[in-house]
Amino acid sequence: MEHARPLPSYLVKRYNGWKATTFAENQSWYRRLAEDGQHPRAMIISCCDSRVNVSSIFGADTGEFFIHRNIANLVPPYKPDGDLHGTSAAIEYAVTALKVAHLIVIGHSQCGGVAGCHAMCSGKAPELEEKSSFVGRWMDILRPGYERVSEAADVSDRVRALEHEAVIVSLENLMTFPFVKSAVEAENITLHGLWTDIGEGGLLQFQPRTRTFEAL
Repeated sequence: MEHARPLPSYLVKRYNGWKATTFAENQSWYRRLAEDGQHPRAMIISCCDSRVNVSSIFGADTGEFFIHRNIANLVPPYKPDGDLHGTSAAIEYAVTALKVAHLIVIGHSQCGGVAGCHAMCSGKAPELEEKSSFVGRWMDILRPGYERVSEAADVSDRVRALEHEAVIVSLENLMTFPFVKSAVEAENITLHGLWTDIGEGGLLQFQPRTRTFEAL
């Protein structure tokens, strides 16, 4: 690969610092993880947004969470068509191989993907309607959520509600996966929906009976 280049020096320095401190002080733990394999208790589906750090939010140790990140923390519907499905593959592995006890979807404030979906669905981002737009086609997953919030008068309220819908739609789509549905019905796994406010540090939990988000 002739286009690959050496790692930026600031990342090399950070790695060396980690290796000399955190790794060196916990070397036996890392060796155990390597030898015994991973046994995470939960899978977390979160956004790619660099401001969302679920390990930091929950104070998680290495090996505790199986984390999958994508644009707007979305789960697509179950679609076994032989195509490429990264998120679905991660869910399958977490549920059938790792046998996690919890599946957690966490959305967040000021989500660029959700804002793009709102702009696309309201006719203000025609570039996202193009078949060549990977982001646009991915955000099609959230169109049902947009329909549920489109009547809100204030744009900021609609976008915030759509951030919540990204979590709800994902929870709904998780139940279209047969292995998820059977695990839930057998009480071998639980589903959870969360939304975090980046600026305030707040964390809300989805309440399925009322379809609302309440502060923890």
